[in-house]
Amino acid sequence: MTTNENGKYTGKVAFVTGAANGIGRATALAFAREGANVVVADISEQGNQETARTIEELGGRVLAVKCDVTRTEDVKAALSKTIETFGRLDFAFNNAGVEQKNVATAEIKEEEWDRIVDIDLRGVFLCMKYEIPLLLKQGGGAIVNTSSGAGVIGIKGGAAYTAAKHAVIGLTKSAALDYASQNIRVNAVAPGYIDTPMMVRFTGGTAEGKEKVIAEEPVGRMGQPEEIANAVLWLCSDAAAFVVGHTLVVDGGQTVQ
Repeated sequence: MTTNENGKYTGKVAFVTGAANGIGRATALAFAREGANVVVADISEQGNQETARTIEELGGRVLAVKCDVTRTEDVKAALSKTIETFGRLDFAFNNAGVEQKNVATAEIKEEEWDRIVDIDLRGVFLCMKYEIPLLLKQGGGAIVNTSSGAGVIGIKGGAAYTAAKHAVIGLTKSAALDYASQNIRVNAVAPGYIDTPMMVRFTGGTAEGKEKVIAEEPVGRMGQPEEIANAVLWLCSDAAAFVVGHTLVVDGGQTVQ
């Protein structure tokens, strides 16, 4: 399968963090299939290069950059390379994130709290801080931030992750209001249990762990990374032109109250 030269994102440039695997990889591939030039950014060089090679095999144009989203200089350098290579930025999917071990709130080590918040929240802020000026120069664009089902409900044993993902939604809403009048739409996606390497770590990689997770999904299965990618591409599309500051929950009904 080759990229669609007449795709709805032909000539556009998408920047995707956490692109080495899972949701990030699926979304980078989805953008490429729709004709976009894609910048894949991740701290894992091996996985990131694998994503880039797959895009090249599809016939797409891709730039792979190593990027630790908690480091200002990494983020600035990745975006500078984006402009140097493709000359513009149209879409950003701020997806890089990590999970925490299941542990009660008072037992969370301070260093672990800082690590989760640094990556899952500050990383999103840093990316937006340096993406937005580029979008303003371009005359507008769309940003999608990755929250989680843990961003809309509480998760027992996951206080740090839950706090960070709730905060991503608040950050998204404020940024959306700051820039809506300047043709930049900022939204978030909140995945439920998705079949990714992160989920394998979360479940312990056991059949029992997987069954426990699936039991929490009303649809009786985990989601696929491509299902989140579809949501991200829709939020970036003209079809979502009136969607601003919204968190699109894609979770098989898990968080429905």
